[in-house]
This record gives sequence, C-alpha cells and structure tokens, in this order.
Amino acid sequence: MAAAAPFAAPAQHARIDLGPRPLFLVNDMEESPLKQQLLACLNDEPRRTNFSIGHRGAALQFPEHTKESYEAAARMGAGVIECDVTFTKDMELVCRHAQDDLATTTNILVTPLADKCTKPFTPAKFDSAGRRTRPATAECRASDVTLAEFKSLRGKMDAYDPNARTPEQYLGGTPTFRTDLYAGPTSGTLLTHAESIALIRDLGARFTPELKEAVVRMPFDGFTQEAYAQKLIDDYRAASIDPGDVYPQSFSIDDVRYWMRHEPEFGRQAVFLDDANFVAQLPSRDELAGYAAEGIAAWAPPLFALLDLDENGDIVPSKHALWAKELGLPIVAWTLERSGRLADRDGDFYYKTIDRAITREGDVMRVLDVLAREVQVRGVFSDWPATTTFYASCMGLK
Repeated sequence: MAAAAPFAAPAQHARIDLGPRPLFLVNDMEESPLKQQLLACLNDEPRRTNFSIGHRGAALQFPEHTKESYEAAARMGAGVIECDVTFTKDMELVCRHAQDDLATTTNILVTPLADKCTKPFTPAKFDSAGRRTRPATAECRASDVTLAEFKSLRGKMDAYDPNARTPEQYLGGTPTFRTDLYAGPTSGTLLTHAESIALIRDLGARFTPELKEAVVRMPFDGFTQEAYAQKLIDDYRAASIDPGDVYPQSFSIDDVRYWMRHEPEFGRQAVFLDDANFVAQLPSRDELAGYAAEGIAAWAPPLFALLDLDENGDIVPSKHALWAKELGLPIVAWTLERSGRLADRDGDFYYKTIDRAITREGDVMRVLDVLAREVQVRGVFSDWPATTTFYASCMGLK
C-alpha cells in the first residue's frame, strides 16, 4: 500500500495576520542570500499552507488547546491545527496535551474540583536555611472529572511553581519567554474534541488530532484502547468531515495500525510520532523502511532527529532524514518556536544536534530552510505559526 501524500493545500478563508515576529526574525539573521530572499517577501500577502501546523494552537503566548489558541493559530495562517485528545471520567473526548496535566494547564487547583484530583496539592518544604527539600506537587487528570466539570475550568499557560506554598502560587511559574497576558478569567476556553472540530472547520484549517496515551489503566471502566481510537475517528464522521482533511497521529504505532486497518480512509493519512529523546533512540534504516513498506503516511520525529552539522559547522540533513527521503517516507517535524531564546545556547532539546550553529534568534529561519529545501518535510509544528506561514508563503510551499 502506497503512503498517501499528506498535507494538500488548505482552503483560504479568514484573513491572515502574521504580526511583527517574522520581520524581527529576518532582520536578526546574518547577511546571506536566504535573508535577502526573505526580506523581499515581507510585504507579500501571506497564504494559508499545510506546511504551517499549529502545535496545540499558538501555545507560545496563548494557553494551549483553548479556543483562543486555535483562533490565534488560524489567524497566523496555520493550515493544520492540532487537538491532543484525551478523555474524561465519563469517557468523553477533550483537547488536552496529557490526561494528567490539569494541575499545570488549568485553574483546577483553585476550584472546588481540586478535591477530585488524583494527587491533591502538596506544598513545597524548605529547611531552616530556606533551601527547598521537597517541591510542590499535584496531579489532576481529565479522567478525575466529568465532561461538565472539565468544561467549567479555564486554561492557563502550561507551568507550575515548584516552590509554591499555596495552590494559587502553584499556578505560576510561566517561563519568561511566554506570557500570562491571554490567560485571564474570561479566556482560556476549554474544548471538547467535537467542539475543536467545529471551530477548526469554521476557521478554514485542517485537523491533526493526536490520540494521547492514557495514564489510567486500560480498559477504563470498560473503555478499551481500540474504542478510544475509534471514538476519535467517529467524531469526524459525526461532523461530516472529509477524511482527506484529517491527519490522525499517535506516538503508539498500534493506534496508527488500528486506523489503517479499521478506518482506512483516515488511516492512510495517519502520522506516526517518534518519541526519541536522543539520537541513539531513533529508528534504524531498516525500521524506517518497515514504516514505508507498511504504508504509514508520515514519520514525525523531533527537530533534532532531522538535522546535523557538517565539517564546516553548517546545518545539514541528518542521516535519518536522508534515509527517510531515500525510502520515500514523508516527514513531519516538531516543534518550532517552543524553545524560548535560541541565542541562550543552553542545549535545548529540539536543537541538540545543531546547538553549536545556533547563535541568534534569526537562525530559526536557517533551520526552517534546511527542513524545507533539503529534508523536504511536509509540515512543521510550531507554537507560533506566523513564522512557518511566512516562510512557506515566501517559498511558495503548499
């Protein structure tokens, strides 16, 4: 079975507004032909492209997986928007990055629902010298609450303060490169999976739902992993969404295989996410060949897996990227604009194989250029899709 070509050109609906960040990044680049090419595009009308994928929406500044985050991603031209899918106590599908992240991504700890959390808030402890001896902790799961209770919560930036002595303090800790400006009491609107489908459709984008691993033991109250995978697809059928507009994804190859076997219209576009933390954990060439032979539509590893440095210190495709290209296995990359200030050169996860070559914020454009021109990725997840939209529009990508 041949792999489908994912991420065909999306519809052009709402007006796109890229804001000032692309200009800032291009101006910050070292002088080069690429910089001149990008400068020439700054006044061009941007296009919505499937190269630009909204990672959790526009999570650089908006609380992830909220209505406001998805709307921001669409306004920045994301052609595909991600809803990470998990389930509540009553087995309803909702958009959350993890089943157990409510303590860090919502206000649950300062609501009456805090009593339902798997692990209630425990304050940090300090010794007589003021040194922390135990960090503050809490664990609240989507499966701890019903759908109605989940919908009563408000989204916040994904963060917590390990030094917190109170639940209110625990909700802090937002990194300095992000902001709490858009996480107020009247925003941070949480969504069911079905609501995300209706919203993303109305925004003129396509869908990439990720089936998240359950932290509860499966089956959960009779809800099996297969039923979970099927329910995700059923929501698109119920909304009469064209399967060609949906790119289901999972870090579990068993989920991908389930869709390919039982829902081939959707499964032929299913994306296998790679959870490698180090180069040594990446698949071998034979394993990649197996994915291609099996008909998996795309392999989606973290950015570092696809990039390396040559003998001159220039950014080039990694051997894994070259293997996938040789095998005809489409590639999707994650995640851009999630690392804060690149010039810190602090060994960031996403850039670990090329960290020595990253010296300024504008280098993100060099990274994008190698991914697009040389690795030939089909799409790039970004926490701020304006950057990927601008690059793709300038280069005429679909």
